[in-house]
Amino acid sequence: MNNSFSLLFYIKKCKADNYGKANIYLRITLNGERAELSIRRKVLVDNWDTNSNLAKGNSKESHEINRYITTIKNKIYNIEQQYLSQGKPLTAVSLRDSYLGKDSSKKMLLEIFEDHNKRVNKLVGSDFAAGTAERYRTAKKHVSEYIQKEYGAKDILVKDVNHKFITGFEYYLKTERNCSHNTAIKYITNFKKIIRIAFANDWIDKDPFLHWKAKLKTVDREFLTEEEIQKMVEKELHTERLDQVKDIFIFCCFTGLAYVDVQKLSKNDIVIGIDGERWIKTKRAKTDTRSNIPILPIADAILKKYGDHSDIVNSDKVLPILSNQKMNAYLKEIADLCEIKKNQFRGLWNLKM
Repeated sequence: MNNSFSLLFYIKKCKADNYGKANIYLRITLNGERAELSIRRKVLVDNWDTNSNLAKGNSKESHEINRYITTIKNKIYNIEQQYLSQGKPLTAVSLRDSYLGKDSSKKMLLEIFEDHNKRVNKLVGSDFAAGTAERYRTAKKHVSEYIQKEYGAKDILVKDVNHKFITGFEYYLKTERNCSHNTAIKYITNFKKIIRIAFANDWIDKDPFLHWKAKLKTVDREFLTEEEIQKMVEKELHTERLDQVKDIFIFCCFTGLAYVDVQKLSKNDIVIGIDGERWIKTKRAKTDTRSNIPILPIADAILKKYGDHSDIVNSDKVLPILSNQKMNAYLKEIADLCEIKKNQFRGLWNLKM
């Protein structure tokens, strides 16, 4: 047995219940790493021997507790020997989980992804932006569809993710989903976090991303000229929805706000400045910095135009915003109608003045 391997049974006196009983815990230590669990037994604080780590006395209860502790020790020693004989990586966490029946070899990829996404959703507004949560949801959706297409299954074991899976997923994103190189890399980076979680929890023996290397390509951003912006402003569109999307984009141009900032813009963000004019005072989503923006006449006219829109009249929002995906799709159509052509066009949100 490894000299650095030890089992310690102990109680927390400060957490004793009203009857003076405290839970008994087990601490597994292996090569400096610790893992703890409750053995689901209680003992009177005065009946616990901190030297022997056993219950004191000859009572029936003390004998039962001590027999149970001996049984636990034997089970964990047997698990340790199984790991060593099979050549499996041994950690304090894996010993604990094996004893508890948590078989890490059966951890499913999409289940881990979903659990991660639920945690992110609960932290939106504090640790994460809404856009980040949406990207993780989209990344999981793409992984799910790739598994269905490539493996004909609803989910796979996380231990089955290897370099071939990763490169195949990248190829799928670029071909089947028509993602640009940078977009594909970003989705894979989201997926990579899930694998790192599995690796950190000893659910997989090695990181399949170890030999996967990818870099984002530098993109030359193009900007709309003043003439192109004016062409959009003056363009009469044939549908109400296109006209709405055009107005939202023009509002972004004349305020400098990104899509996500306009999406969360509320009535409380519109204030009267010391000059007597209306201003936008908001916190930018990407940089988490405060911005004070004067509302120019064109932007003000757009706010007033949608002031009684059905989508916002009973809400705190100031503009009716569609999803980013729909907005970009409509913007491409608007660009075509306005005869605005830019190289490597992917949506006009990155083509403002």
